[in-house]
Amino acid sequence: MSRAFVMRFGRRVAGAAVLTGIVLTGTAKAQDADLVRRGAYLEQAADCEVCHTKPGGVPFAGGRAFDLPGIGTLYAPNITPDAETGIGRYTDAQFDSAVRRGVGPGWRHLYPVMPYASYAKMTAEDVRAIRAYLMSLRPVHAPAPANRVRFPYNIRMAMIGWNLLYRPSGPLSDDPGRSAAWNRGRYLVEAAGHCGECHTPRTMLQALSMTKSYAGAMIDGWLAYNISSDVDSGIGAWSDTQLAAYLSTGHADGRGTAVGPMADVVSHSLRFLTPEDVAAMVTYLRSLPARRSDETIGVVSPETLAQLAPIHSNGERLFAGACAGCHLTDGHGRQVDFAALWGARSLGEIDGRNLVRTMVEGGTLQTVHGAMVMPAFGPEYRNQDLADIANYAISHFGNREGHVTARDVAVARGGVSP
Repeated sequence: MSRAFVMRFGRRVAGAAVLTGIVLTGTAKAQDADLVRRGAYLEQAADCEVCHTKPGGVPFAGGRAFDLPGIGTLYAPNITPDAETGIGRYTDAQFDSAVRRGVGPGWRHLYPVMPYASYAKMTAEDVRAIRAYLMSLRPVHAPAPANRVRFPYNIRMAMIGWNLLYRPSGPLSDDPGRSAAWNRGRYLVEAAGHCGECHTPRTMLQALSMTKSYAGAMIDGWLAYNISSDVDSGIGAWSDTQLAAYLSTGHADGRGTAVGPMADVVSHSLRFLTPEDVAAMVTYLRSLPARRSDETIGVVSPETLAQLAPIHSNGERLFAGACAGCHLTDGHGRQVDFAALWGARSLGEIDGRNLVRTMVEGGTLQTVHGAMVMPAFGPEYRNQDLADIANYAISHFGNREGHVTARDVAVARGGVSP
């Protein structure tokens, strides 16, 4: 065998090796890109951005405060790839442990305000994809403020017992007796979307109530409504079209527009889901057992409403001057359906919790048409003025007798303790 032949053969082998390396590298990059794209969609389904972004802050950089009555204040951590203050040094296994087991690096146990009890039902592959997406973001150096937790809740080791009692052992398995759409919807509602974390009341140990699942709960001063199949206080009377529209756009004709935390969920999460996934969620939500709650009461008689008219004269006058420009005096909304008031659940609450919070804080809902903004009422309006407006709107558009007081408004404004 000649030396020239050996050299030519060697060059061919080397060339083939280089070409193979290029192909393998290209394949690996394509797989990584696919994983990041999949993770981006799953992150939206899991709604990570909302909780890990403080108002006006950099997305995913943490700092958002969660005030838990009787427990204290917890701050969401930075989940950008920053090595010092974020997740830049987390391995796949460490990230999975934090997300699905509630145990961070150094065996640091998380509190269940991080919905790991729901994320425990996700697959390891989906969690790894989310991490791949988060690691593709720009690192942001942003240490979270120190938590302020009262005794005995500040004893993190107590979470070991809590996890043994309440954390699921593994991901959801498909129910062979159900349709593919139902199983997909259950995964999105129960696991990734963790809807029960807000819409289910908690026990004294901060576990989700199994007897009142999806019957509604108070979250940071807002009422997360009953989304069980109960006809009167849940979504049993909603049509599939209304429910799908509300999830994907934040508005459903005859049912109102999302406000507060739900507007955040729609803005950053639900509106990005595919129509197929939204339809799957509707399919699953329809199957939830009916749970009765008392957030609404029956419609009162026209005679009763007529008797309320003199009481609400100030509210009607203020509504005409401050609200009718967008909502119109008949409540059908000017130019956009998002301003329609008829059927809004916040007007079905006789104590006006969400209505008052919306008036005091304002709100923004991101849509395909741009941001729909509800401006907050300023200090030029007295607490009694806002109570009058709320009671007028509840009676006029909700056919109920509103019981909002000036003190309720003061509490929402932070002037007095609840």
